[in-house]
Amino acid sequence: MAEKYLIRVTAGPSYDINSHVQVPVNDPTPVHVASDLFEADLNVRVHNYRGLPRDAPKTSPYFQTELHRHNGDQYSIALRFRLKRPPRSHEEAGSASRLQDGVPATDLQFGNDFDHPIRDRLPPGFNTALNIVKWWIDPGLDGDAYADVPHLYGPALSSFNTVHVGEGEHDPEKGGLWFEEGGDDDGMKWRSEVGAPDDAKARMKWALKQDSKERWIWEYNRTYGVDFFNPYIDFDAFALKLPGFNLPIIKYWDGQGLRYVLRNRVTGQVYLVVLFTLHLAEDINQDGTLKPAALQALAHTSGGLGKGKPILEGGPERDEDGASEDDAIDEARQKLSDVDLQGKTPTNDDDVD
Repeated sequence: MAEKYLIRVTAGPSYDINSHVQVPVNDPTPVHVASDLFEADLNVRVHNYRGLPRDAPKTSPYFQTELHRHNGDQYSIALRFRLKRPPRSHEEAGSASRLQDGVPATDLQFGNDFDHPIRDRLPPGFNTALNIVKWWIDPGLDGDAYADVPHLYGPALSSFNTVHVGEGEHDPEKGGLWFEEGGDDDGMKWRSEVGAPDDAKARMKWALKQDSKERWIWEYNRTYGVDFFNPYIDFDAFALKLPGFNLPIIKYWDGQGLRYVLRNRVTGQVYLVVLFTLHLAEDINQDGTLKPAALQALAHTSGGLGKGKPILEGGPERDEDGASEDDAIDEARQKLSDVDLQGKTPTNDDDVD
């Protein structure tokens, strides 16, 4: 069934699909996204890519670098960005209070959300898969997949595999934007001043602590490079593949795109949306443009989580779905122990002091 579909990746500064540009997947040349609040250059890499544009490379040299070849990583969202200082309102200008110098790590979130409920489409074993992800891959993940506006977010500081304070590199032989954990000279000094460790595993562990998230401020007009990657989503087969748990996504798909969002937890402001949309191959013209049926389907992805409302707390705990969670977690513990986040073993909440 998967071969009937093609992927289209777009990115923009809001949920509105009209604000998006199509991302040339696996092209080392970044696309630029900008708004009054945010500016970024973006590369999306997908291994065994099957989608638009039709001449997109099947893969990227990024996946042949030592780290990503060892991990078997399947995709990457890499961006060089800076947050812009929000315009000062008339009321703020007349008050004695001052605007913050940036967005605290408690408030800058990265994750997924959907326009419409998905609770009736979630497969048996979903809670087990989510608990594997939260236990081993991203302990900071929180949200409610069963809500009317489903969402799963984590603090960006602990969710991104690589965080570089500074410009980083652009190297076509590595697939475009390339960031090592750490920073340039000024960035390393800045990290040291806030107490952030120099390597990825230690930084992700450190970032799970409340006091660390309060000390790290994503400063306005400072440049950061971040990369999000993993081996768990196979975009060729449209499947989620975790040790002990495989899910054919296409079997439960309800037509909504897979949306990655960078947002402010408190204000609800959206900075960046990267949208992976599936289209029937028959709904795409030979030149890669969308036929009316595909355009109509795409229009349903333009709403966004609560129209930009803040999400301050995660959703309620849900009953287990009867899957053998203990067996799956045990298999995940054994198989994920070799996965390398950035030259280190994975972070899990058992590591947090």
